[in-house]
Amino acid sequence: MTPSVFQPGQTVVRREIMRGEPWIAVPQICVQDDGDLLVTYTPGGTPLVYPPTGAFPVGEHPWKAAGGTRWRGHGRLELHWAGVEHSLFLFWAGPERAFQGWYFNLEDAPRRTAIGFDTLDHELDVWWAADAETYEFKDVAEFEETGPARYPGRMEQIRAEGDRIAGLLDAGELWWDKAWADWTPDASWQPREMPDHWTTVPFETR
Repeated sequence: MTPSVFQPGQTVVRREIMRGEPWIAVPQICVQDDGDLLVTYTPGGTPLVYPPTGAFPVGEHPWKAAGGTRWRGHGRLELHWAGVEHSLFLFWAGPERAFQGWYFNLEDAPRRTAIGFDTLDHELDVWWAADAETYEFKDVAEFEETGPARYPGRMEQIRAEGDRIAGLLDAGELWWDKAWADWTPDASWQPREMPDHWTTVPFETR
């Protein structure tokens, strides 16, 4: 049964579903959830988990090919809005945990499951560094190269979402609370382990 909301401190599994099968999963921690905005945190050391078998029509996840097994650094905060085709990532770095900037990650709107939510990263991103006057698009060439196979029939829609984000930023509109830049995790929160049944939890194919 899919919960209406997750509770702070609860494990929330972020799965990416690529072409009808799980591609990667990350056990995160719920920071807050009101049914519309779901905020999750990935502590440093969190395992990056890949399915043991699959058809993988576009190949296995590139992090697996690169040997990625755990998240590194201070951790990542994610803001997900219901029905919205991007999330907002926040990063920190260095011994003083300095805020690095706002990373608008284009991806499927979150689809809640019994263990967390499903999505799919769209490769194309918008990055606004904390010390920069404006934003920049990231991974444009990679999106154009991988998009036809990964997101058949959806590339124009994904580009349009990037343009929509850019238009809002150009207009000075903010749809998130900038106070999240000063957020710090609960000192007791440690990396979570993946539930054994994560690959068998039902999912929607988009």
